[in-house]
Amino acid sequence: MPSTPAKTLETFPNPKPGRDFHIHMEVPEFTCLCPKTGQPDFATLILDYIPDKTCVELKSLKLYMWSFREEGHFHEDVTNRILDDLVKATKPRYMCLTAKFYVRGGIFTNVVAEHRKKGWQPAPRVDLTQFEHQSNTRG
Repeated sequence: MPSTPAKTLETFPNPKPGRDFHIHMEVPEFTCLCPKTGQPDFATLILDYIPDKTCVELKSLKLYMWSFREEGHFHEDVTNRILDDLVKATKPRYMCLTAKFYVRGGIFTNVVAEHRKKGWQPAPRVDLTQFEHQSNTRG
């Protein structure tokens, strides 16, 4: 049976809830409609998040993204709406959604929206660039 668009975002338990780890996803085929002209707007969405107790399930995310194809939204609205829906579903420690819309009228639009769980602070980054790269071959 073919899949159909849906607004439901399913989740699954975080396999390592005691550790901060970064999940990076790219959605290169996001489409919605311009609310003024009805013409399609295309974007690449970049989702970065640090889960808390749950992660978003990929098939439901795909069907959720697909559900915007016939809806009119301003870029700023749809980016924030998607972030709000993802935060509501997953309750992450941190989430950032970057929407990179393709050119429209000679203008590229990028919208970045963030969420941080109250009280959550990222662990300090470990900088490994101070170590020289070593090859495992000798010569």
